[in-house]
Amino acid sequence: MLGKGALLSRSFATAIPSRAPLVNNNFRIVSGVVLSRTPQITRDSTPFEKAYFDYSEKLERQTAAPLASDFYFKKGSLAERRWKEDEEARKRAMADPNLSLTDAVKEVQSIQQDEESVTPLSNKFETGSRLTEADKKNDIKSLDRALQRTLYLIVKKPRDQHSWQFPQGAVEDGEYLHDAAERELAEECGKNMDVWFVGRQPVGHYTYKFPEDHVKKNPGANGAKVFFMKAHVFAGQCKPDNKEVVDFAWVTKDELPQYVSPEYFDAVKDILSDL
Repeated sequence: MLGKGALLSRSFATAIPSRAPLVNNNFRIVSGVVLSRTPQITRDSTPFEKAYFDYSEKLERQTAAPLASDFYFKKGSLAERRWKEDEEARKRAMADPNLSLTDAVKEVQSIQQDEESVTPLSNKFETGSRLTEADKKNDIKSLDRALQRTLYLIVKKPRDQHSWQFPQGAVEDGEYLHDAAERELAEECGKNMDVWFVGRQPVGHYTYKFPEDHVKKNPGANGAKVFFMKAHVFAGQCKPDNKEVVDFAWVTKDELPQYVSPEYFDAVKDILSDL
């Protein structure tokens, strides 16, 4: 599959440039863009991972040398009292196989925060929420959502069937696949995104036939061969041209089947990240 795409890509360099779409064996050659936003935060640990990390930490504590608390904490200070309470919680967890060190310390620290609510904010450390406002509103147009997952840009074409897909467009005679992908992305989604294309060879391929009414209106090709190019977005946002593209969404791999056909998803699922 990839070798065939590479041969097609190299053949474009020697072709005579024109504005005519490239057709091969009655199939139009199309370049698509799998544009992703990588995860922004580490994902939540699985139950197995949490159990493993807790077991490893308990083993390490069993063999570790005692901490000289007098060297690190001023006697009678608030920091010393907090540390002693944390250590007592850890000792309880060490004696209870069903209690993790993390949960034991969190419980004590929660009590400490309630008791010391008058403590200046400069002495407190609070972790931020892993859910954003975009998550709460289910704003599928925002890049500030699903921070633990990879998001993919899909666009909507003004038609009834198979309207949602990755940005794509016909390769013109004399064009490389990656050049066509960059051009189509800019034409359909605007030039406001900072995008990096990963390599110059396609990462996947999908062949489909056009509907009969489309073939009658646009003779010359019975279907399309789509070669997907991989790219990452670093900044900016999609700005549809409202002609070829009328809507867009940033979705995870798990959300993609809600928008595209089963055949389309089967063709692209193996080139998408599970995270």
